Order: sequence, then structure tokens, then C-alpha cells
Amino acid sequence: MSAVDEVPDILSPEFAADPYSAYRMMRENAPLIRHEATRSWIISRYEDVERVFKDKASEFTTDNYDWQIEPVHGKTILQLSGREHSVRRALVAPAFRGKELQETFVPVIERNARELIDTFRGTGEVDLVDAFATRFPVNVIADMLGLDKSDHAKFHGWYTTVIAFLGNLAGDPDIAAAGERTRVEFAEYMLPVIQERRLAPGDDLLSSLCAAEVDGVRMSDEDIKAFCSLLLAAGGETTDKAIAALFANLLAHPEQLAAVQKDRTLIDRAFAETLRYTPPVHMIMRQTAADVTVSGGTIPAGATVTCLIGSANRDEQRYADPDTFNIFREDLTATNAFSAAADHLAFALGRHFCVGALLARAEVQIGVGQLLDAMPDVRLKDGATVGEQGVFTRGPDSVPVVFTPVA
Repeated sequence: MSAVDEVPDILSPEFAADPYSAYRMMRENAPLIRHEATRSWIISRYEDVERVFKDKASEFTTDNYDWQIEPVHGKTILQLSGREHSVRRALVAPAFRGKELQETFVPVIERNARELIDTFRGTGEVDLVDAFATRFPVNVIADMLGLDKSDHAKFHGWYTTVIAFLGNLAGDPDIAAAGERTRVEFAEYMLPVIQERRLAPGDDLLSSLCAAEVDGVRMSDEDIKAFCSLLLAAGGETTDKAIAALFANLLAHPEQLAAVQKDRTLIDRAFAETLRYTPPVHMIMRQTAADVTVSGGTIPAGATVTCLIGSANRDEQRYADPDTFNIFREDLTATNAFSAAADHLAFALGRHFCVGALLARAEVQIGVGQLLDAMPDVRLKDGATVGEQGVFTRGPDSVPVVFTPVA
């Protein structure tokens, strides 16, 4: 039996139950795997995944997004390159950094965290996934865009369907059809709202996107709709899972939880280590523009490459004691963790580094801080266990906690 044959298949229940053991086997014995079911080449070592993400389109492209993302979102900035990409990114990026983020959207984040926590503040018991994590980022994004938060169920349903489509590695036709229906439904919802904002702009992000202009270029209604769809899915799913995983990790390490409770500046470290140790997104795909040699062999031109972030972030060649959660580790820099200079791969790197990284950081800082204020002695409910679910994206499905309500 070859080393490849010994590694659990990424579509198997065994892999879904414990991908980290499989990742270790891949890194050590099969760093390049041809996976027939997904018609892709799988890479698992940090140095190889980092190389793919940092590439400037000479060897690796995002052409795979034409079939992987466009059917559910429409054409997004992720698929663009060169000047077209840089101009589109310049149109949307200002809202997610600096003065506009701090002055316009931090109050939105604070308000949404407080409103959700108020629903369970006095109960002494809550499932942080159901009551907070799955709701908080979607409510924030809807509020930022100036959408009706009473449509939360629609937004959550759409982004859940989109994430299922993106993670449909087995090619289930029902999941594919549901994803394509979501694109139609979201367009029917968003395009009239976009047209209204063009006629009567407000002080929300959607109005800003409608008015944004760089080098004489403005975003079309379709551009804005596709970006909003991407923002809801990427921003909702990833921050949802990151907050749940951060609490799960801290609850499993009470001494680190106590340190964060005492010193809130450590929330950044806890978030950065969570992104490394249990990242919300475990896989990102790219496409080769030429034959490329990586650890374990050569990938032919025109091939899909599955980059295993969940594996790379636990690479023994990159991190000391990588299977241990440690917010104080010296080989991960919290000050760089939310920038293109990050020394983890959860936000990707290079020109397609996550445009919403600083928004996610603000949501986690504020949301986690308010939760700790409301639950100073938070602990896992007696008898409860926290497990992860998912393959493409992954996180806890439940984090039941108890606490003494604060007067």
C-alpha cells in the first residue's frame, strides 16, 4: 500500500471526523496527492500553500472561480487580475479599514453585539453558536449595508446554501442546484435595493459602493450585487465559525481564558491562534497557469490545486508544537495577523488577501469583549463536549456554556 493510499480520503467520514490526523500524514508522506473525485491536486505543506497564495499570477490563477464561485455569486473581484482587480479592490477596500471602519462601522458592531447579548444576558446559560455566533456577523453585515435585519433568516439561509455549494466536493447535484437558485433569489432581492440607493443614497455601505469611483470606474449593479453576496457568505460563515472556535479553544484551556478575561488586549492573540489552530476555512482552490513543481512532484498546467489551509497552519516545519493551542506562542505575531504580512494562512496572502480581515478583527474584539463582560465566569456546561463539523469550512456546531449573570 502506498503512502497516498493510507491517507483518509478528503470526502470520507473518517476525514470529516478528524482532518488533522490526515493532514499530518499528508505533510509527512504524501505532500502532493492527485484526487480523482474532485479532479484536483492536493497540497498540504505550509511552504507550498504560501507559495500559491503569494504568486502574482505567473504560475497560479483564480480561473477556477469561474466554475466554483461565479454560479452562486456572479463575477466577483476574486476572479479578476491586473488593473481590473486593483481598481475593483480599491473601490471596496476603504470601507473595511481605517477611519471609515472605526467611525462608521464600529458603532454598528457594538450595537449588534449588545442587542444579541441582551437576549440571554440574565439567563445564566446559552449556546454561543446558536444565540450569538451564527447571528452576529450576518446582522452586522446587513446593518452595514442598510438592509432589513428582520430578513436575517433569508440572509443566513442564502449564505449557508452558498457555503454548501463551495464545499460540494462530491458534486451533489441537489446542492449545486440549490446554490444556483440562491444566486437568482439574492439578485431578485438585492438589485431593486441597489437601484433605490442610487436614487436616494443613505449613510450605509451599500450607498457608498453605489457612489464609489476610482480612475473614472464605478461599480455596476451586478458588480455590487456580487460583492454583497460574497460579503454575506465569506463574512458571515468565517466570522461565525471563528468566534465559536475561539471560545471553544479558550474554554478547553481555562488558564488562557483567565488571561484573556484579565487582559483584553490578548483577544487579538486568541483570535490569531484560533485562525492558525482551527481556521474557519480549511481549503482554498487555485489553478495552475503552467507546469509547477512543488513538494512531492509536478502539477500540470491548467489543473485545479486544493490548498489545505487547515494542514499548512499546523505544519511542524513552520510552527513549534503545532497541535497545541497556545495564545502565547512566539512563532505567531498578533500584530501582523490581520494584514497581508500575516504568518498564518487563514486569510490567504498576496493580492487576494481577505479584504474583510480588519472587519473580522473588529467584530471579534468587540463581540468577544462584550461576551466576556456579560459572562466573567463563563464555563462549559457540565457534561457538554464541543466538536467540530465540516470539511471545506469547519467549526463547532454548539458551544453550550453557563455563567453567573452580571447585575
